[in-house]
Formats: sequence, structure tokens, C-alpha cells
Amino acid sequence: MTKLSKGGMDRRQFLSTTAAAALLASVSMPKIAFGAEKTVKIGFLAPLTGEVAAWGKPGLDGCHIWADWINADGGVKVGDEMLKVEFVPYDDEYDPSKARAGAVKLIKEEDVKFIMMLGGDPWPGASQVAEREEMLVSTLLPSDLTPDTEMLLAPCEVHPIYNVTGVEWLAENKPDLKTAVICAQDDALGKPSVATYLAAFEAAGIEVLDEPIFFDPATTDFAPIMSKMLALKPDIICLDTCYADYVHPLTEQAFQQGYKGQMISCTADFYQKMVEKTSKEFMEGFIFQFPDFDDPKLNEPHVNFKKPNDFYQEYLKRYGAGEWSAVSWEYASIMDLWADAATKAGTTEPTDVLAAMKEGGVGKHAFGEADWWGEKLFGINNALVGLWPVVAIQDGKAKIQDFKSIPDWWDQHSDLLIKHMKALGQMYYQRT
Repeated sequence: MTKLSKGGMDRRQFLSTTAAAALLASVSMPKIAFGAEKTVKIGFLAPLTGEVAAWGKPGLDGCHIWADWINADGGVKVGDEMLKVEFVPYDDEYDPSKARAGAVKLIKEEDVKFIMMLGGDPWPGASQVAEREEMLVSTLLPSDLTPDTEMLLAPCEVHPIYNVTGVEWLAENKPDLKTAVICAQDDALGKPSVATYLAAFEAAGIEVLDEPIFFDPATTDFAPIMSKMLALKPDIICLDTCYADYVHPLTEQAFQQGYKGQMISCTADFYQKMVEKTSKEFMEGFIFQFPDFDDPKLNEPHVNFKKPNDFYQEYLKRYGAGEWSAVSWEYASIMDLWADAATKAGTTEPTDVLAAMKEGGVGKHAFGEADWWGEKLFGINNALVGLWPVVAIQDGKAKIQDFKSIPDWWDQHSDLLIKHMKALGQMYYQRT
């Protein structure tokens, strides 16, 4: 797998989250102490600086809110005790060697009972340590899962499988769009996502023009990439799971080069900046997978995330409107599942919490009850899969269009997804 190049902060300064994160210590972050007499420590092992910080740092910020709310209510009930939660962050800089060092420190020195990771390229660095120590770890990337990763869970984000829902909704609501082009960075997030979009477009009867464009993660000039895509005259431009550092300049290039068609992307972090640099008209209908949590549809009965609108307002109050990202709520959502499981198990020991979390084969995913799933794709049922929202920008604001079922799509098109995963070497038995 291609690692992200270092030094990205010197090249790309436009993301305020990343800029702010650069002020943090690059190896080990200070602990967040709550002054509790009895505490349980949770490790946060994710990129807090560098090009991928937008998928780490905002999640830690969301955990601050989660911990403040939980601790204000007395903490997590475990047996006869109420335990306050203390997060111990470690910046892995999206680097496997740093992830390994972080896993050792968090487990051996800090005695954490659970570790949350972004996943992707850093996971192999931490995996042997976590499995050897029987440490429960969560990832936002189910593509990290294999039959050998028994202690690794994907309990919130089901990247890249949920991307099928955006394409499915697009085909149902804009059936006149018949062709697409795809680009992505060449790494552990880009490849499985490309396979998923290829399967979703094929299932929807949308032709993908030419081969997907894989670019080096060190790329800084995106004009030639967009020019190549536009030369094919597609109805749809798909930005796959490009990082925010790539989605922004690619979108700006599409605008500057006169594109008038549909755009779809896994994420649109800090989309307000894209609206400012293009226009409301250009961004109208831009489809992605992550809502703002002030969305009224998140108050529907099937949603399990606690007080989403209040959480969103508190996040904006603390960190600013421009800092909300795809992961701002995700790690907090995982903590809801962990806390419920620890209460059910009556202990914080990782193996017992894992058993409690997976009991019955179902769980309370943020967007509704979901199944522990994944054996045919990942070799293990450690991904919590159910509904996922489809989001579109309307009048400059992200709005949920619908909640679509990932299992329903899989039941009809699993052969397509497996075919494209195999073609790109992304099946679990190919990756190991």
C-alpha cells in the first residue's frame, strides 16, 4: 500500500482543521483528564496532524463533548461502579510505525481498555500488538477486517460499502445520467472505494468511461486530472474517497474548467469552503454520504445517536462552523456502543466487552438497528451494517435525502462487489 507522503502541511494550508492540528505535538498528545476518582482509559490512536488529520482530529473533538456529557451524568455504569471516561490520544500521523508505537504505549503504559483508530495504512502497524494483547480496537474502515482480526471491529462507519447507497439513490432520482468517471488517490482508502463505486455504477446501469484514475497521494496539481476526466464528457464525476485536501482542489478545477454535470463523492468535508470557492449553483445537488447533525431527519425514531442536534450545536459552539467533518460524530457514536456493552458485561475487559457488543448478532448503529456482518466480504462478521444516509447539497446546505439499506443492496448485487474487489486485489485473502 502506498503511504501518504510527509510534509503535506507545508504544501496544502487551506484546511483549517489540519492547520490547527499542526500545532499539536506530533508523537504523543497530552491526556484529557477529568479529575475522576475512578476512571476508565480509552485510547485514541489516529492522525491528529498531517494530510489525514481531518479524519482524526475532529473525531477527538467530538469525543471531548461525549465525555463531558457522560461524565456530567456520573460516567459509565460498570457493575456496581460509575466510571468516568479519560481519553488518551496518540498521533499516528497516518503512519504504520507510529501506529505500532502508539499501540504499545497505550496498552502497556496507559492501560487503556479500548482503542479507536481511523484505520487504513496505519492498521498493519498496530494489528499484531493489538491481537497479541487481546485489545479491542475499532476502525472506520471495514476493509481492514480479515478472519485474523478477531479483536478489530467496524461498529460505525462501513467504508466503503455505504457508497453504494449514493449511487443507488442517484440512479433512482436522476435516471437520465448514464456515464461516469472516477478518480482516487492510490492507497488503502482509495482502492476498495473505487471497487465499490465500480460495482454500484454497474448495478445501476451507469457506464464508467475508461479506467479509474489513480493518482499519487503526493499530487498537488489537480488540473491535469480533472482535464483528463472532463475530456471523456461524463454525466457524473465521482471523486471516490478522496481526502479533503484532494476533493477541494478537484471540485474547484471542475468549476474552473466549466463542468456543468453531476458530482458524487464519499465525503465533502468543509463543503462550505467549496461553495465559497465555486458557487451555490455549481454545488447544488453534490452527493455525498455524511450529514450535518442539525438535520431534522436525524430525529427520526430509528436513529440511535443521542441528541444529534444538540451535539452538532455544541460542536459548532466549541470548534466553529467550519470544523465539522465526516468523522466529528463517528468516534462518539462508537463510544455509545462501547459504553452500552461495558454496562451489559459488567466489566471493561476487552474480550468481555466484545462479546457483549456482538451478543445476538445485532447492534444499535447510529442510523438504526444493524447486523454484525461481513463474512463473505471480509472473512469475519465484525462490521455493523444497516442503513446509511444519502446527502445532497441544496442551496448551500447539506441535507439528508434518504436512508438506504446496505444489506438490501448487497442481497441483490454481492457478486458485483466481490468481482470488483477481486479485480483490484482488495478481498481479505488477497490483502493478507
